[in-house]
Amino acid sequence: MKTYTRGQLALRNGQDKPEIWVAFQGLIYDMTDSKLWKNGKHYEHWAGQDLTPELADAPHSEKVFEKFTPIGILA
Repeated sequence: MKTYTRGQLALRNGQDKPEIWVAFQGLIYDMTDSKLWKNGKHYEHWAGQDLTPELADAPHSEKVFEKFTPIGILA
């Protein structure tokens, strides 16, 4: 799996580049095709960042990431 920097992840926010990526626990997930991440935003969360610390505020558990295949590793 390819490794990406936080800067590379930040560009995949649905605004600067068309890809919508988020990181969780060191893995990067492509949410581009998810209807829940329209325009790089999911409720009050923005794409292009590590969402690990924000999961405590989410109404779901980390199991939600099991629905998605990791595409990279966050350096």
